[in-house]
Amino acid sequence: MKSSHLVEKYFFYALLGITIFLMLAILYPFITILVMAAAFAVVLDPVYLWIKHHLAFGFSSVASFLTVLLFVVVLCAPVLFIGSNVLKQTHNAYDYISSVSNQNNTFFKTLDNSINKVLPQGMSVNTESKAADIVSFISQNTTSFFTATIQTIIMFMFMILAIFYFLRNGKEWKKSFSMLWPISENNTNEIFSKLHTTINQVIKGTFIIAIIQGFLTGIGFMIFGVPNATLWAVTAGIASFVPTVGTSLVFVPAILFLFFTGMHVQAIGLLVWSLGFVAIIDDLLSPFIISKKTEMPPFFILFSILGGISLMGPEGILIGPLVLSLLYSLISIYKKEIKLS
Repeated sequence: MKSSHLVEKYFFYALLGITIFLMLAILYPFITILVMAAAFAVVLDPVYLWIKHHLAFGFSSVASFLTVLLFVVVLCAPVLFIGSNVLKQTHNAYDYISSVSNQNNTFFKTLDNSINKVLPQGMSVNTESKAADIVSFISQNTTSFFTATIQTIIMFMFMILAIFYFLRNGKEWKKSFSMLWPISENNTNEIFSKLHTTINQVIKGTFIIAIIQGFLTGIGFMIFGVPNATLWAVTAGIASFVPTVGTSLVFVPAILFLFFTGMHVQAIGLLVWSLGFVAIIDDLLSPFIISKKTEMPPFFILFSILGGISLMGPEGILIGPLVLSLLYSLISIYKKEIKLS
């Protein structure tokens, strides 16, 4: 009888393992959507709880629906507005460079001469062709990013649906998972707690800093007369993810443009703006928001973000730090188990 129970036990575990593997294979195309939905649900959970207690009279489904609706309105409306402006201004920037190229080309010649003077002999640059290549690259990528395809719409709808269920049923699923998870309750809670903190800090920190820097860049460009300010504001927000240089990838060319087109006062003003308002945002907020309570050095967080982007694309901004946070949690648990053993 004992041997038959062992056979049944091992057969059950084997069947369970095969079923889990097949289920993961089935869900693999949607793993990124589910992870992103779970992450956004964590960030939106305080909003969901407030709506549930104050507006939805305790009804979870109503609160979840209102939270998702608010998320869609707040997220999609600005993206559509900014996206349409970016597309227009991208074409305007390309047309401007083309028109300058077809005319006297004074700006690019002046800039080339100034740069080539400081370069070693035998080296030279052609800023006109480089500028055209950069704007063309931005045009192609922003167009593909902001142009909605059927697949993009479907994936977005799936993510919205997943956020709805994560908000409504997330706590119950977490309890059920904890019961099946072969790790003690305290260690499981520690893992979830650290993942929860990392999601909040990375999403709020990384994206808030990018939005603030992009917004300030757009204001500075409008004040000091840089054309197509919305385009370069979005580009600066994306560039803020690049370590060390960040928004200087956008500000330096803009300052040079103003200087070599004779707008010296505006160039100095934009330089002061970039150093005094934009660059300092990252130094002040990033360590405070991202590394606070995570117990992870900003150095590792940085490389987890870059590695995640390299491996998975834009979703890696979030998934990279999540994997790092999980690793830190498991190492912490491992150290405690060693001390107890």
